[in-house]
Amino acid sequence: MSPIAIQIPQISGEQEIEVEVKINGIKQQYNYRVEVFYWKDCKTPPEKRVECLKEIIEGYDDAWVLYQIGMPTDEYVPITFRRKRNSEG
Repeated sequence: MSPIAIQIPQISGEQEIEVEVKINGIKQQYNYRVEVFYWKDCKTPPEKRVECLKEIIEGYDDAWVLYQIGMPTDEYVPITFRRKRNSEG
C-alpha cells in the first residue's frame, strides 16, 4: 500500500484517528491510534531502549499492528498503531 500523508493537529497525549477514503469508488475506513510511552515505565535499563520498544510492540493489543515509531525524546516515544482489518486476521 502506498502511503498518503495527512496532517493531524498537534495535541498532547493519545489520539484515536479514523480515516475514510474512496479508492476507485470503493469506500474504505482505516483506524489509527497514537500513544505516548514513557521510558521510565520500561522494565529494561535506559540503555536498552530497543528492547523496551520490542516489549511495548509485542505486548500491545492483537487487534492493532505497528504502523510507525515517532521521534523519541529523552522522556518518551510516540508510537502509531493501525487497527487490523478483517482480511488481516
